[in-house]
Amino acid sequence: MRVLFPTDGSDNSEMAAKFLLRLALSSRDEIYVLHAICDDPLQASDEYYTVKLREVKKAIAPQIVTRALDILKPLAAKVEPLIVSGDPDACIVETAANRDVDLVVMGPKRAKGIQSRIVGSVTKSVTIQSTKPVLVVKPSPDEIAGRLKILFATDGSDHARRAADIVMSIPFLDDVSVTVLHVVTPALYDVPKEYRTIINSDAERDLQHLVRKDLEIADSVLARAKEDLQKRFPKVEGISRVGDPIDEILQMAAELKPDIIVLGSKGMGGFRGVVGSISRYIVSVAECSVLIGKTARVFSR
Repeated sequence: MRVLFPTDGSDNSEMAAKFLLRLALSSRDEIYVLHAICDDPLQASDEYYTVKLREVKKAIAPQIVTRALDILKPLAAKVEPLIVSGDPDACIVETAANRDVDLVVMGPKRAKGIQSRIVGSVTKSVTIQSTKPVLVVKPSPDEIAGRLKILFATDGSDHARRAADIVMSIPFLDDVSVTVLHVVTPALYDVPKEYRTIINSDAERDLQHLVRKDLEIADSVLARAKEDLQKRFPKVEGISRVGDPIDEILQMAAELKPDIIVLGSKGMGGFRGVVGSISRYIVSVAECSVLIGKTARVFSR
């Protein structure tokens, strides 16, 4: 497996590096430790200070990479340092594609430039632009030790199935439990109840029939997802809920306290909203790590 690990030397990056210690990586696996030297423009366009700032960043870059290498020393995987210049998000996406990595693992990296008040703008940009799966590592309730818990949200789509293939390809240790969640979004869920009184009886019966059909489909979606994931994980449970997918995923995460939420790149297909908005929103607000499946290519050990 080829993993791209971008680092900016922050606590969040070190936390993501420590997460890699939870994987059973072997000598056949590779980790690229990437640091991007970003030329943030100064408010005062003084070439002297721009040059000096660039010199300082170039001097610091090897130390940032060395710190990450020290954290990763316990792993058997081959580790290669990479230092490049440019916008961090663009460098991460480009390196992931050029190196044909299987997974990008990163902390919730800082915002940049004028977006400094938008936490994690670099991370958001990578999750949107990258063609490779992205695992955004956030603090785990169990830190490094303990059983790793995964919440896998599925809508039964091809995107969700590819996300399942991706999570099964990651060399997690054997002590992993998976909870599969399927959310049924009820018809007219976004219409206040007081306005539903105008629906005639025929339409009401049709809507009830649609809900029953969705619940039947939910059973088959859960069964299929569990069957797939049980090929890799010994402990897989399934849960079906009715409501807004974002609310239900976050509520389930609050109850389960997983280490990772796994989503397809297009979010839950049953949601009547902007395509992809669910996965991006979950990445932004979830308290745990989030894995966004982004490609049909699957690594095989």
